Amino acid sequence: MEKKTSKEFALYRLDRAKEECETAELLYRESKLLASNNRAYYSIFYAIRAILAMEKIDFKRHKDVLAYFNKNYVKTEIFPRQMGRKIIMASKVREDSDYDEKYEPNSEATYLQIETAKELIELVEKYLGNLQSK
Repeated sequence: MEKKTSKEFALYRLDRAKEECETAELLYRESKLLASNNRAYYSIFYAIRAILAMEKIDFKRHKDVLAYFNKNYVKTEIFPRQMGRKIIMASKVREDSDYDEKYEPNSEATYLQIETAKELIELVEKYLGNLQSK
């Protein structure tokens, strides 16, 4: 397999984020809220990892990816602080959806997951575009 540049790898991960977001929307329309929450979270996760690809950095654990992003991109206000809070909530909803058998998903929370994914994808596209123009 051909080795990708940081930019190519970042764009690959961003495409993956978009695919996961589309899947989350399809599942949402079919009222499969638990699965939709999962896919929306993974859309967010891949979008964040697209940013990390530009630094050639990655982590094995999700919590480390999220912590690094929050420390280096949210707290420094490269990305809005509100987005950091939304990502933390998305992570919690995904964990509840995947692991808490008593968790009752609701349409509104799932819709917000998808909207967070879309918003982050847009911000990441803009960020990567700004990096390319420098």
